[in-house]
Amino acid sequence: MPKIAFLFPGQGAQFVGMAQQLCDTLPAAKRLFDEATSILGYDLLDVCVKGPKERLDSTAVSQPAIYVASLATLESLRATQPALEADCIATAGLSLGEYTALAFAGAFTFEDGLRLVKTRGEAMQAAADATSSGMVSVLGVDLVKLEELCAKASAVGMVRIANHLCPGNIVVSGTKAACDEVERLAPDFGAMKTIRLAVAGAFHTDIMKPADQTLAAALEKTTLQTSRLPVWSNVDAKPHTDPAEIRALLVRQVLQPVQWESTMRGLLAVGIDKFCELGPQRVLAGLLKRVERKMECVNVQA
Repeated sequence: MPKIAFLFPGQGAQFVGMAQQLCDTLPAAKRLFDEATSILGYDLLDVCVKGPKERLDSTAVSQPAIYVASLATLESLRATQPALEADCIATAGLSLGEYTALAFAGAFTFEDGLRLVKTRGEAMQAAADATSSGMVSVLGVDLVKLEELCAKASAVGMVRIANHLCPGNIVVSGTKAACDEVERLAPDFGAMKTIRLAVAGAFHTDIMKPADQTLAAALEKTTLQTSRLPVWSNVDAKPHTDPAEIRALLVRQVLQPVQWESTMRGLLAVGIDKFCELGPQRVLAGLLKRVERKMECVNVQA
């Protein structure tokens, strides 16, 4: 019997037009978006399908959009490939995607998860609005060199390593000036290229304060259950099922780096022999190939 892990994408995977076909053909998917509209107070599906792109890309909207679209994709898998879920023994999500993984694993309800994601997205958008900042993916540089690059770029503003995605792809977060400096200096440190990410601010750094405390207050009011599957945390790259541990890790996740490569290696080490990515785009499948080239990853797209 295969050992499958389900993976859920994070912010940046959104695109105008996502979830339209799902909702046109699958009532269970459309029902999730209808429920989301009543919780959010606006027509989320309309924004996903029609945009405008600027609104969909805003943190306050893109986080709920990816959460709901990914869980709508899960409904598609349940309708077409139910055996995959039966063989799933672990789950993880990249940054925002960790909330989708937790909802899938039963740590909280769809509705409670969406309320948390709404709060998180709005709080992170507010922190981003307070400080002009961003994120840059640096390709082809090892960790030591990238730390040297960040140290040099920090002469003009705060910049930190934010996402350890896969070998040769590490993301930094910082002030706009520092991100500009990273892009300018990157060739001197051997970078193949840099990519400015479509996000509002310097996620997974102290620039996101006080979003972590806003989220902590919301989490305290939210009922969490012991999850039926281990959910691998972005913070420590370890599996968790305990509600208190999960609650604390979600607060820390706002400010601390995402340990995605270590999470993938951890899942491989416990015997996962097949992955399934559920949600918009194929970002996580691409990252997985850089960790283990021959590993199979099924994509179910929004």
